[in-house]
Parts: sequence; C-alpha cells; structure tokens
Amino acid sequence: MDKDQKPKSCEEETEEELLTERRADQDQQIVKTGSVTPAGGKYVIHCLTIIGQVEGHYILPPQNKTTKYEHVIPQLVAIQQDPQIEGLIVILNTVGGDVEAGLAIAELIAGMNKPTVSLVLGGGHSIGVPLAVSARQSFIAPSATMTIHPVRMNGLVLGVPQTLSYFDKMQERIVRFVCDNSSISPERFRELMMTTGELMMDVGTVLDGEAAVEEGLIDHLGGLAEAIDCLYTMIEEERSSREEEGRE
Repeated sequence: MDKDQKPKSCEEETEEELLTERRADQDQQIVKTGSVTPAGGKYVIHCLTIIGQVEGHYILPPQNKTTKYEHVIPQLVAIQQDPQIEGLIVILNTVGGDVEAGLAIAELIAGMNKPTVSLVLGGGHSIGVPLAVSARQSFIAPSATMTIHPVRMNGLVLGVPQTLSYFDKMQERIVRFVCDNSSISPERFRELMMTTGELMMDVGTVLDGEAAVEEGLIDHLGGLAEAIDCLYTMIEEERSSREEEGRE
C-alpha cells in the first residue's frame, strides 16, 4: 500500500462488495434473459430486449437469434408486480416472427399500468410493429426501418375459403391493435400493408425512422437518451399523480 493511500473503511468495502455482486447479477440476467434492471440511475427501470425472431410454439433452429415468449411473458408479469421497478423500456431489433406470440407480448405491454417506452433500433419488422406501438410512448432511431406486410404462413396451407377467412381475421387483429395504440388510421395502415412494387417478391412497405413518425406509427424520432428521458418524465408524472391522490 502506498504511503499516501488511506486504508478503506468497513463501509467502503461493503459498498464495493455490494456493487460487485450487483454487477455480477446484472451480467447473469443479461446472459440468461437478454434483459437487465439497472439500479444506478435516477429511477429503477427494467430494460427488455426483443431481438432476432419472436419464437412461438415451435422451437427454431439453434443458429437463429430468437426471443422466446415463454421467457418474456413471466418477466412482464414480474415487472408489473415488483414495486421497486417504476418503468419499462423495450429495445427492439427484430425481423418479426410468430404472430400470436408477438401479439401476446404486445398485449401484455399495452396492459401494464407502469410507464412504458419502446425504442426501435435496426429493425422493427412484421410483428415487431405491434410490439413497437404497444408502449405508451414509442421512439425510433433515424437509421432504423419497419416493414409492414400482410400475414404470411409457412408450411402446409389448405386451399379452402376458411383459410382465407382465418388470414383476414388474424390480419384484422393486427390492424386493430396497431391503430388503437398509435396515431395511424386503419385505412392508411392497410394501404401500406398492401402496397405493391416496393418489396421484391412480396407485398408491403418499408418505412425508415422519419417516415414511421410522419405516418403516425411511431411517436418520436430519437435514440436511447431521449427514450430514457421520456420514461423518467412519465415516472415523475406518475409519482406526482399518486402524491396528489394521497393528499385528497
């Protein structure tokens, strides 16, 4: 030990140990679930990442980057029930995936009574669109893109009228959810969904960050700092509202 260096007190050593343990827990949480609850900020918020392909009832090949809905759903329930967590930020970089699994996650996020913010980085394609708009406030990076297209299905499809009816109903569920949770109209969303000539071998539209905001699909153009600032503002408003109710 250097002569000028003072020996650490027991309290300082305990704080360092707690900080080391907290960082180790966060690292383990990221590895296991792709999420983290950082406690060093202004408020305790939970960061949930939805990346790669949203996995549904069937396990995808191991080389695919996936978000497993059976992992995400319990996390969202735990976040809603945990009084220490005051807000949720959802980071999206997804190609889409299983429609029903994606809608299930989106409905849970939309049904939370805690402040929620979403941020689209890279891509928020296909079923990533309902996931992006499910938060109370949504952000998209200028370089990010979102693909809007009709419902598609792989595997054996029976060529009967009931199949077309099923597709229509599933598509309407997506249209209704997106339009209920954003500023875009159902007519405009269907128009973007059915656009021809923009996607090779497919029907639909690709929107960059600025276009997604102009269309009313996403609320704000911005990055991580703007998204977290917005979440903090919402948390402060929630606290003020509770304090006013307590005075009454």
